[in-house]
Amino acid sequence: MSETPKTRRIAVIGGGTSGLAAAYTLARARQAGAPIEEFLFEANPWLGGVVRTETVDGFVVEAGPDSFLAEKPQAAAMARELGLGEDLMGSNDHARRTYILHHNRLLPLPDGLMFLVPTRIWPMVTTRLLPLSTKLAAAWELFTSPPKTDGGDESVASFVQRHYGRAMVENIADPLLAGVYGGDSAALSVRSVLPRFWEMERKSGSLTRATLKAMRARRFTPLNKPKDSKSLATTAAPPAPLPLFMTLKGGLQQLTQRLAAQIDKYRILMRHPVHVLEFSPGGPGGAADSCSRRFQITCAGGKVYDADAVVLALPAYQAGGLLSSIDHRLSELLEGIPYSSSMTVSLGFDEKARATLPPGFGFLVPRKEKRRMLACTFVHAKFDHRAPEGKAMLRCFLGGARDPEVLNLHDDEILAIVRKELREIMNFTAEPLFCRVHRWQAAMAQYPVGHGSRISAMNERLKDLPGLYLAGNAYSGIGISDCIRTGKAAAEKALEHLGLGGGKQ
Repeated sequence: MSETPKTRRIAVIGGGTSGLAAAYTLARARQAGAPIEEFLFEANPWLGGVVRTETVDGFVVEAGPDSFLAEKPQAAAMARELGLGEDLMGSNDHARRTYILHHNRLLPLPDGLMFLVPTRIWPMVTTRLLPLSTKLAAAWELFTSPPKTDGGDESVASFVQRHYGRAMVENIADPLLAGVYGGDSAALSVRSVLPRFWEMERKSGSLTRATLKAMRARRFTPLNKPKDSKSLATTAAPPAPLPLFMTLKGGLQQLTQRLAAQIDKYRILMRHPVHVLEFSPGGPGGAADSCSRRFQITCAGGKVYDADAVVLALPAYQAGGLLSSIDHRLSELLEGIPYSSSMTVSLGFDEKARATLPPGFGFLVPRKEKRRMLACTFVHAKFDHRAPEGKAMLRCFLGGARDPEVLNLHDDEILAIVRKELREIMNFTAEPLFCRVHRWQAAMAQYPVGHGSRISAMNERLKDLPGLYLAGNAYSGIGISDCIRTGKAAAEKALEHLGLGGGKQ
């Protein structure tokens, strides 16, 4: 008779998107026959982390992220796997236009701008966002290669300035990154934040040449490659191009709720903040037996749990605090990853107000404009089903590395600031139907210059800690798809460590 395999316990600490993806992956493995028990520890009385959706009088209000990049497939794939495929919807890219506040006027980003790389001549020639010197630098960049660095890391600001000049940094790159990361282009790492552009420079020198070449390759590569001669006779239309952004009709909390629903309720330990993580005393250990080490998890109130493997799906500074007794250097590396705080202010308006707004997705505010608002999204234009027919919703962003103190203000003060700046920027004076303010303290990981070296050093330390895995937005991407990817990968590594082959029985 074959011996019944011993049931192993895997703990996931942190119930945000990354932790839910990890716990879901483990639950699927257990349901497929893996001899494991998974447990999810969450300090708060809710799951999903910064993913929070509220419905107010027919408006779908996102407190945290409102979408994910369609080109990163993990979030959409997970939604389909969870039966939410019919609720997926793309951004209204036919109406996409983004403005930059420039000398207190909203000017559209030039058409053909691929993040910060110009791919069309005439819009660059005619834009009032950039001075003549920057336009000449952009044209020169197409035919030359700027002086390269030694191949190491540098800031996004330095990288962009070498290619296109200072005005491209101040007027376009910095407000774009402030809107996405809440960060400062002079501090963020180009290798970690814009790895594709960094690689383009290494291979081609000119970012514009490399981008145009990639665009031509996509244009002439069949999307539906025939697998055999019979396929050549088919007349099926190629798939439609992906939208820039995707979301769920009822809000992104649909995704985290559906993930949580796949995990047995008794395996989710809510209001269980973990205070101590250490190796189990008296159990297997030591260098000769490091693969057999077990972990001991102590929660608030002194309750203790054991685990054979642990997935830490917490902000890096919290993960670092828990690891201080296990690996002091790893703890220091984690705690050294900086975070920015942010605030979203959502405002609903009636039909008359909507008619006074400019077309497009919203605007970004460069630092030099000396405003407290970082950006404003016209949510009703970006996505369908976000506001009742004919009505409008604006979502304003404040805080970030530029202005963390704004989070300390009272909601009434915040509303006054937002309404004042909307009035001054767009002459928008409409009275809101409602206002929702959401603060996110130290929620957005920043990738400063040298981030890649820090991650490499962390991975080296983790090699000596088998059974311990990290997931979240602090390491290799900040989006929802990145969180799902790292959560699933951490769970699969835990299964492999326990000899369960990634859950495939």
